Amino acid sequence: MHSLQFTAESSVNGMLSRDFTVGDVPGVLWSPAVTTVDHTPLVLMGHGGGTHCKHPSMTGRAQLLVAGFGFHVAVIDAPGHGDRPRTAHDEKEIAELFRTRAAGEPEGPIVVRYNAYLASLAVPEWRMTLDALLALGDYGPVGYFGLNMGTAVGVPLVAVEPRIVAAVFGQHWPDALAEAAKQITVPIEFDLQWDDEHIPREAGLALFDAFGSEEKTLHANAGRHKDLPRFEADSAVRFLARHLIRTT
Repeated sequence: MHSLQFTAESSVNGMLSRDFTVGDVPGVLWSPAVTTVDHTPLVLMGHGGGTHCKHPSMTGRAQLLVAGFGFHVAVIDAPGHGDRPRTAHDEKEIAELFRTRAAGEPEGPIVVRYNAYLASLAVPEWRMTLDALLALGDYGPVGYFGLNMGTAVGVPLVAVEPRIVAAVFGQHWPDALAEAAKQITVPIEFDLQWDDEHIPREAGLALFDAFGSEEKTLHANAGRHKDLPRFEADSAVRFLARHLIRTT
């Protein structure tokens, strides 16, 4: 098993940020600057396509989880993202995505295909990272929070990882995820934009419907793909706190 190696550390507003590597996978672990409770929950977060583990959306959600509930939060760079090199395959898929956007063509088929490829690489990396994190200390129940590409990686991860007991997903097509979603039975919260110009609402509803969870909640908001209200992050944090704290 690969061990986790911390490479840098800083602290701002009561939140400790520690860069790490597990093998050749870089990531960041956010924690309370002072931890007084044992068996504190851990939330794994998946970042969106084209971003990285320290993107403002990740640091903002981590702040809500750490400051609000004292949780630990971990994010790793997906393959071909952040500090990780792009392969020729990455470059080909990204160029094709930009071409379709410029031509006004649907980007869904390319995003679905590329994200499925990235997920096939990222799921084993996430499981390796979780092993290394849990070997460090007394973490409590584990949750997952990821939208867009974070859902493309998170659905197959949660489907095979029994240590994850609750998850927040959203904003993705069902094509490559429906079969894995059927295997998921933990509580989930799912975000959908009703007027998404990329993901038809019928596609988002089909993915939500595919989850095998008895407890699943759909949050549908008016607006386009990037109009997801900021209050949905607050809702996701409350959802994770409700399920992770009650299982300690």
